[in-house]
Amino acid sequence: MKPLGLEQRVRLYAMLGGLPASVAMLIVVWTAAMASSTRWALTALFACVWIGFAVASGGLVTFPLRTLSNVLAAIREGDFSIRARGARRDDSLGEVFRELNALVDSLHSQRLGAMEATALLINVVDEIDVAVFSFDDSRRLRLANRAAERLLALPRERILGASAAELDLADCLQGDSPRIISKTFPEKAGRWELRRGVFRQDGLPHQLLVISDISRALRDEERQTWRRLIRVLGHELNNSLAPLKSVAESLRDLLSRGELPHDWRDDMTSGLGLIASRTEALSRFVDGYARLAKLPPPRPAPMDVAAWIHRAAGLEHRVPVRLQDGPPLTIQADATQLDQLLINLVRNAADASLETSGAVDVGWQANGETLEIFVADEGPGLSNPGNVFTPFFTTKPGGSGIGLVLSREIAEAHGGSLSLENRRPGPGVEARLRLPLSAHTDPS
Repeated sequence: MKPLGLEQRVRLYAMLGGLPASVAMLIVVWTAAMASSTRWALTALFACVWIGFAVASGGLVTFPLRTLSNVLAAIREGDFSIRARGARRDDSLGEVFRELNALVDSLHSQRLGAMEATALLINVVDEIDVAVFSFDDSRRLRLANRAAERLLALPRERILGASAAELDLADCLQGDSPRIISKTFPEKAGRWELRRGVFRQDGLPHQLLVISDISRALRDEERQTWRRLIRVLGHELNNSLAPLKSVAESLRDLLSRGELPHDWRDDMTSGLGLIASRTEALSRFVDGYARLAKLPPPRPAPMDVAAWIHRAAGLEHRVPVRLQDGPPLTIQADATQLDQLLINLVRNAADASLETSGAVDVGWQANGETLEIFVADEGPGLSNPGNVFTPFFTTKPGGSGIGLVLSREIAEAHGGSLSLENRRPGPGVEARLRLPLSAHTDPS
């Protein structure tokens, strides 16, 4: 048997509630002395009133519920224009209607805000000068901005819904992120930076792909690098070739004379000695560039931080070296390269402290996922901090200007960084080396 609905149950209960009174009234009517037609008329009247009130009571209950159902259905469909009437404060059902209307107003405001934010985001994404793609879990394109249209040389209507393979973007959704690739697109060929991210929409994972053209930036950087290189090379070569040319011309004039002076051997010896010293300086100069260009990639292995720092600091005996021990740590790194880096920092700090009869402080600490090593001297400080990492720039007599540049190259190859700043308060300079505690190295 099919169960009765709510409206039918309410009507049934209303009829059952009025049944005793109706039976009593019928007994009174049919036992009283009156005409038969009157009895039937009163009986019909009682029956109509009884059934009418039962039916009305069912509608009185079900009508507000139907109203609630209609409003909730409209909310589910995204229509916030429907409101429930009869929302009064002095009635429990009216309170329900009032709260429902407030909920509709709140959802409507939130939807408008979300639509405005989405429209703003779409406009911003369309205006940026990098290609933005969004792929669903089946690798079909769901979103693309104007830069993406230009990159693929196709209108948005033709590329939306296409697969990554059809758009020749399948390789961009694989591999490391971020990374730089060389690729030919319909718009142009060049070098591109790829960045990927994952987000969820409607409960499903999507991939966000951002492709930016870095060819021009790389060309500008390469041009600046070549200019700096040519300036350094020109300066060093002029410093060596000018005296070499002068000495060579003097020796040629000396040998072209008909009669050599009695001290010509001394002049020849000193001239050749100058030529030898300058050519040796040029050789060191070229070797320095070769060391920067041929730095091998790190070969990481477990390395005890405390033993490494104690070993490097123990090689310096010219000035006092004060060690400030940190926590016991082990990192994955190339011990040979990091030895060279730290020994160079300690030696530079000792050279600076010798000028003021000062000391050197060395220590380390863990800062989150980063190992920080500091080497601080008590010297006169840096007069030109902007040039400390310029190749072949040095303030030390006989210095090569390679040590700090090579040290920074080693730090960056290990995924870290190296900085030098004047101590505040001074005097002196503090070198701070930062290395990741996790096993990470730059394979390039």
